[in-house]
Amino acid sequence: MQKSFFPFAGFVAALPLRSWAKKLGPGLITGAADDDPSGIATYSQAGAQFGLNLLWTMFFTYPLMVGIQIISARIGRVTGKGLAGNIRLHYPRALLYAIVGLLLVANTINIAADVAAMGDALALLAGGPAHLYAAGFGLVSLLLQVFVPYSRYVRLLKWLTLGLLAYVGVVFAVQISWPQVGLAILAPKLEWNAATITTVVAVFGTTISPYLFFWQASQEVEELEAAPGRLPLIVAPEQARAGFRRIRIDTALGMGFSNLVAFFIILTTAVTLHAHGVDTIQTSADAAMALRPIAGEFAFLLFAAGIIGTGLLAVPVLAGSAAYAMAGAFDWKKGLEHKPHVAKRFYAIIAFSTLAGVALGFMPIDPIKALYWSAVVNGVISVPIMAVMMLMSARVAVMGRFVITRRLKWLGWLTTGAMALAVLAMFATLGQG
Repeated sequence: MQKSFFPFAGFVAALPLRSWAKKLGPGLITGAADDDPSGIATYSQAGAQFGLNLLWTMFFTYPLMVGIQIISARIGRVTGKGLAGNIRLHYPRALLYAIVGLLLVANTINIAADVAAMGDALALLAGGPAHLYAAGFGLVSLLLQVFVPYSRYVRLLKWLTLGLLAYVGVVFAVQISWPQVGLAILAPKLEWNAATITTVVAVFGTTISPYLFFWQASQEVEELEAAPGRLPLIVAPEQARAGFRRIRIDTALGMGFSNLVAFFIILTTAVTLHAHGVDTIQTSADAAMALRPIAGEFAFLLFAAGIIGTGLLAVPVLAGSAAYAMAGAFDWKKGLEHKPHVAKRFYAIIAFSTLAGVALGFMPIDPIKALYWSAVVNGVISVPIMAVMMLMSARVAVMGRFVITRRLKWLGWLTTGAMALAVLAMFATLGQG
């Protein structure tokens, strides 16, 4: 039986530094895309409202995030099909269509929030019309996805992950008491009221999102098609050892990068905004603007520039994951490596979700309420998606000899259960102040 994804230290130490870049791909991009502008807004609000007291959430979610993303990646690598394609083959169509439809709606709303945040960030940096900037970012992202082959586009996405380092850089522009940080992580001071539960649920839901499952599984399939000689493990079991090793490294480092950046966003806003009495942040641009008079121009510039970089990374992941899900559900030709005329309906979904997201930014819709209900939808559909993933990954009929290990099974079901509790807590606090 295959090894689990542990121990991290062993495989990181065993890898020569030069070989890391080649092994990073779907997991790194998936993890980095998790810190999109709407996620930045959530983490900023957590830091502004509760100070250092929610830093512990990043340590709690990390192993859960790694486990569930490894499982989604394995499903793609073993079967050569994405999540929607596998659900279509093995589960009722009604379940599939409900999940995919809700995912498309949630992703489109997320795209709207992200391009709007990018437009606002550029307007803060350079002045000018934020709505037009947002439309420009959406169109650029769409054109890159449609006209640049996956093998080249994925290299661009890897470079865009460096934009997240801006949030690490911000920490060096402010004063931090590290002993106080350590104490807050180990012994946070929280009142478990509606506001606390809602924010914890928001952080949890932002970190473990359904579109990430679909994207990483589909990117494993893209990697198969882009690399000569690489085949689904169910027909090429001799490739399993190297394939699973790469997935473990890629996912562990990618999710670690994601959670580290989220940790620094919460930390930065805690020691600046919260410490100065600013406890309400509605958008990532609000967080950048609030930092300016408190942490200085350099921190403001880094934070605002990071919003643009992460948005450029997240929008194609959101649009692409919706397109993979729809194409898998209806058995359409799909893949970013294909020319647009070969996979017309796949690219049509990318265009629809991106352009619809841009259009939403010009409509009189409250972006905060839209994001909230998007989070509700994501939270609700994540539970059945993860449950189906767990059932699929343990079925010999789906995975052959590569059913998941006992350790991954425990971790996956723990993640599913934790997310289910989070959703229940979210609904329990809906009517509370």
